[in-house]
Amino acid sequence: MSIYSSDKITLNAPATAVYDKLSNLENLQGMLHKVPADKIPEDKRQMFENIRITQDTIEVPGGPMGNLLFRVTERVAPSLIKLKGEGIPIEMSLVLHIVPVNDTSSSANVDIDINIPAMLKPMIGGQIQKIANQFGEVLGAIPFA
Repeated sequence: MSIYSSDKITLNAPATAVYDKLSNLENLQGMLHKVPADKIPEDKRQMFENIRITQDTIEVPGGPMGNLLFRVTERVAPSLIKLKGEGIPIEMSLVLHIVPVNDTSSSANVDIDINIPAMLKPMIGGQIQKIANQFGEVLGAIPFA
């Protein structure tokens, strides 16, 4: 397994508020609807509109390989939320680490833990790191208050 980590992001919310909002994935649904249409690339709009979310799962259209389903497999309040990929050809998980800084702020980062063959790492490792960084940027844009 290889781990690709985002940079740590400072959040203007206590760790408990971040955890409370993100531990129930349904809270993401409202945020998705608030993204301005001009911020979604034309070629990604249909995919974006077809994201399905429940309290414990998020399903994203994956193109030719089918949908990507991630299920929450672990919650540790207020510091960790882990989602594991299901029904996908490679073993993969997303882990959100939340660290309290003080009463009004916290920091967070995302790890992508993926099992890719060693010979493919040079070809796709950079792309996976880019995705991890994008997850971190999205965290920084979420209004937790």
